[in-house]
Amino acid sequence: MTIYLILIIIPMLLGMFAQIRVKSAFSKYSNIRASSNLTGAEAAREILRAAGIRDVEVREIDSMLGDHYDPIQKRLCLSSEVYHSPSIAALGIAAHETGHAIQHARAYAPLKARMAVVPLVQFSSQILPFVIFGGILFNAIGLLKIGVICYLVITLFSLITLPVEFDASRRAKIILSEMGMIQPGAEARGVSSVLGAAALTYVAAFVAALGNLLYLLLLTQRRND
Repeated sequence: MTIYLILIIIPMLLGMFAQIRVKSAFSKYSNIRASSNLTGAEAAREILRAAGIRDVEVREIDSMLGDHYDPIQKRLCLSSEVYHSPSIAALGIAAHETGHAIQHARAYAPLKARMAVVPLVQFSSQILPFVIFGGILFNAIGLLKIGVICYLVITLFSLITLPVEFDASRRAKIILSEMGMIQPGAEARGVSSVLGAAALTYVAAFVAALGNLLYLLLLTQRRND
């Protein structure tokens, strides 16, 4: 029970805390207008132009906090709350996602590594529930070992994701400041708060994946003894 608490429950609570922090930071700073008065979409397009990137489309999507950069389609997808808003939160998120587009254009190694692992992660995530359920229900060590491999792939992906996300946030803060989209002081602190909260979700995802991997390893070893 103690091992389960440490490896599963605590990471789960960390993930919940991270989500609460993201929603809280976004709610606070989405109501504070940036002095530049640029919307998230306008900021993203200006940053792309300044970086010499002409082949990335900035698109609005109907998914709250579902903002992301699609390296396959070369689309920068911004939620309506970010796309149309001139808030501090919107500029921070838009600049962060544009940071991924810049990483892609500059062949940033961790991003390339993450893209290469994506197909394996998708496959592992699809078969994992069946593998774990079958392995535990039928005491099938072979299935549990496959589950370990699946979690190993997911954990590796979560680990690679950390430098990708941290670097995108670092780029966002520098770009917003250098281009005068965010002013020093309260606005810069607001951007840091929003991006810092978002970064915690990726840390929590890695901790959760690692916890699940270690727990399944211990379970497999016990069933094998």
